[in-house]
Amino acid sequence: MQEKKIHPKVKTELHPRSQHRERYNFKKLIKSSPKLAAYVAPNKYGDESIDFFNPDAVKALNKALLIHHYGLQYWDIPKHYLCPPIPGRADYIHNIADLLKGDGTVIPKGSDIKGLDIGVGANCIYPIIGQHEYGWSFIGSDTDEAAIISAKEIEQKNYKLRSTIEIRRQEIANNFFYGVLKPEEKVDFTICNPPFHASLDDAQKASLKKLKNLNGKRPSKALLNFGGQQNELWTKGGEARFVKDMIYESKHFGKQCFWFTSLISKEATLKPTYKVLEKVNATVVKTIEMGQGHKISRFIAWTFLTEQEQHDWIKERF
Repeated sequence: MQEKKIHPKVKTELHPRSQHRERYNFKKLIKSSPKLAAYVAPNKYGDESIDFFNPDAVKALNKALLIHHYGLQYWDIPKHYLCPPIPGRADYIHNIADLLKGDGTVIPKGSDIKGLDIGVGANCIYPIIGQHEYGWSFIGSDTDEAAIISAKEIEQKNYKLRSTIEIRRQEIANNFFYGVLKPEEKVDFTICNPPFHASLDDAQKASLKKLKNLNGKRPSKALLNFGGQQNELWTKGGEARFVKDMIYESKHFGKQCFWFTSLISKEATLKPTYKVLEKVNATVVKTIEMGQGHKISRFIAWTFLTEQEQHDWIKERF
């Protein structure tokens, strides 16, 4: 056994309201989700942990976190679908809350505040966290039939989600808002975790790099410990093309949404994205950075509302 690591008591890089700032309490997590126990064992430092190379272990941990921290009765995803790290997803939600708060001191809460999750996925993570933490309601859209079925099952089997989450199928793969947002329907924000990579090869190379960073050895193949289908991991042109197309389409829904947002994985994507936002005359653009371990994450937010329209929106809806 190697010399025991000294861990900070609080993960200060995470959002102050995050439920994940302390190290995982496996005793409490196992009590909430007993099946996690099969995957917990001392690591080389003598700390209780799981094998993060094992997709089943990662899924069991996520399930325990969602049951323990977010009050779920049920959560599951089909095999090989994206199993995202919960703390990072929670930080996006908490920063959206700060964005909605603006210069005020009160975070808008309750089911009257509505978000659109573009690509809700089989896991339904963002609506789960947003509903529990702030009481928000959500529209979750996806093009994948299996993801839609899974997300609807999560919504139906958790009584708190039934009246606050609506899952809608996006029938046209290249659309973001058309076919999902109804005429005159308003949402206070959109949220999106784009496919980051431009090809399957890029996705596999990134996975190999990630796994090498985890254990210091080059793995023989790209084992995706978090899972993921093609449409979840890569798209033609990568995230830069994906976000650009989203921005152009969002212009047509500028009066139906206060804040459009999207995660940006690669810093190099920011500059061309700013140029597109300038071209479509976004009135306000913000980039919000989020720290997660050794990685800096970020999302970009934009609106087409004038200053007066923003004031009226806040007065009417918040």
